Amino acid sequence: MQALGFIETRSLTGAIDATDAMTKTADVKLIGTVKIGSGLVNVVVEGQVAAVKAAVAAGKAAAEAVGEVYATHVIAQPDEAIAKILPGLY
Repeated sequence: MQALGFIETRSLTGAIDATDAMTKTADVKLIGTVKIGSGLVNVVVEGQVAAVKAAVAAGKAAAEAVGEVYATHVIAQPDEAIAKILPGLY
């Protein structure tokens, strides 16, 4: 894994818009989504650090236009152990 990017929204619509923007903006791979509960949806992408940062920024802007963004985060060069806590994504 080169980098992982996360966007957590308070609606599925926001997550869909974020995903669309992220995958159109930069060369990132959609790893998947996790429905957390209480309306929270987390979108996870993977790619080179610069691409993931650009994708998360674009996804955040898109999701904020239609709803609420709860959190965003980019992890550069994550340890392989992280795959164990991403349920069903790896």
